[in-house]
Amino acid sequence: MAADTLSAKSEKTTNRATDTDRHVGTRIRERRIMLGLSQQQMADMIGVTYQQAHKYERGINRISAGRLYEIAQVLNVPVSYFYEGLNDAGVQDMNPRQRMCLELARNFAQIHNERHQEALSQLARALANDEQ
Repeated sequence: MAADTLSAKSEKTTNRATDTDRHVGTRIRERRIMLGLSQQQMADMIGVTYQQAHKYERGINRISAGRLYEIAQVLNVPVSYFYEGLNDAGVQDMNPRQRMCLELARNFAQIHNERHQEALSQLARALANDEQ
């Protein structure tokens, strides 16, 4: 009977998301936002449902090696990108500055007028140079 309990406990552990799954999901989400893609757009590009893409990003469902490769292709990064920072004291929440940068990238990607994008880019460069 003890062996059955151990086996059942082992199965539950393997079905749970790990810190690694959550880290990879967070990296997917960050990159998707940087590119200005919605979850639905990314899901369509990798051939899964919106719900599945959402579960990948939350670290709820594990991602197979083949699927992670597809995601890397769609997001134009090497597979290793998703593991960067994994050994840095576990998964950490984004700080306010990181959130602001992601929001800025998302909003910039939603500007369709190229002149407005260029103007905003020049403004950012001017402000950055002014700080130095």
